[in-house]
Amino acid sequence: MKDTKKYNESRQLPIGGYLCKDRVELESSTGAHSISSMCQNKENDGNEYTGRLLEKILDRKNLNLAYMRVKENKGSHGVDEMTVDELLPFLKQNGAQIKQSILEGTYSPSPVRRVSIPKSDGKVRLLGIPTVLDRVIQQAIARVLTPIFERQFSDASYGFRPNRNAKQAVVKCRQYIEEGYTWVADIDIANYFDTVNHDKLIRLISETVKDGRVISLIRKYLNSGVMTGGVVIETQEGTPQGGNLSPLLANIMLNELDRELTKRGLKFCRYADDINIYVKSQKAAVRVMQSITRFIEDKLKLKVSKDKSAVDRPWRLKFLGFSFYYKNGNIRVRVHPKSVVKFKQKLKEITGRSNAMSMTFRMLKLKKLITGWVNYFGIADMKGLAESLDEWLRRRIRMCFWKQWKKIKTKFDNLIRFDIDKAKAWEFANTRKSYWRIAGSPILQRTFTNEYLKKLGFQSVAERYSLVH
Repeated sequence: MKDTKKYNESRQLPIGGYLCKDRVELESSTGAHSISSMCQNKENDGNEYTGRLLEKILDRKNLNLAYMRVKENKGSHGVDEMTVDELLPFLKQNGAQIKQSILEGTYSPSPVRRVSIPKSDGKVRLLGIPTVLDRVIQQAIARVLTPIFERQFSDASYGFRPNRNAKQAVVKCRQYIEEGYTWVADIDIANYFDTVNHDKLIRLISETVKDGRVISLIRKYLNSGVMTGGVVIETQEGTPQGGNLSPLLANIMLNELDRELTKRGLKFCRYADDINIYVKSQKAAVRVMQSITRFIEDKLKLKVSKDKSAVDRPWRLKFLGFSFYYKNGNIRVRVHPKSVVKFKQKLKEITGRSNAMSMTFRMLKLKKLITGWVNYFGIADMKGLAESLDEWLRRRIRMCFWKQWKKIKTKFDNLIRFDIDKAKAWEFANTRKSYWRIAGSPILQRTFTNEYLKKLGFQSVAERYSLVH
């Protein structure tokens, strides 16, 4: 279906005109109302979400911003194999017809492409990749609906929301612990994105959004199906993880849980489907776990993961990759050991001695990985951890150099070049000791000093941590 003509025929869309090269709006829509102008004119102010909400979604400015967001995010192709770079020419030819079909209610989203991502526990996470066209439409919907529902969402919800992040949730959790709420009911919803009840979700959206055309379009995306092995499977439940609209829909559904927790006066933090409820005793934590599990399963029609949910002390649990500990009578944040193991595994993949990438490229990949990891975990206390990671990582880099030299003569010549004594250079060039053992030897530490590795572009974890902490 990669051929544009075939793609057009499959959607039965005639070829039409389009506006300018750097826009995705239509020439005929240049006079359409913008979202802001409709609010200023107080159209639908009694219930601003009653009518013409679809027109706000299809407003040219909103579509442009949605397109730019999808383009910036790049991402993989959908079932039609159309790439992000191929989207603009396609929209220039078919944009008017696509917009008209959405307005008339005849537009049919393509099924999502199923992708399996391995998880650290041996299981897989199922992603659903929409076509780039559907990603633009979903993004346009999300841009209009997000500010509407943001007014309703709880302050204790931190996932997939504007100006909110995981670090803020962790800081809030620490505050609860400092206030004496030292028992946690840690609740994880099993396969949340794949088990959302469509009827329940649509009912919740309909309580706020009264434009039936928007509700119908969202329902079509929920029911668009999944393509696996060339076969389209209908979806009766779930919001495929990977779609631009899925995070918002997830929060709309779980906002019901937030309301229930707030009504009960409970202290909690929620990040997507990961919920931590803080109480002052083990007995209360067990009671809350049982009652909230019943609410989630009976009222929301979701399933709580018994394996991942637990009642325990916060310093024994992992929340968003973090944990807590006592220091001088204060609660401090640390990186959970499992997060460290995952990080080291990624570092191993880059510094594997059988990896044929150049050392320059290897350093760039390490820098990118280290920067992202430290930026996320930078609120935690990890000075000692960072130093130990650097020591281990430098040894792996030295091992890569030793492996690259391969031949005895190459090893000998390079060691001599680094001012190593000839006898010692010859001894090490001929050694049968393992790569890892040699990488930790004083000879290679003198050869590839910390300063030398830094000149090559190596950014240590400790250096990055000092910049963000």
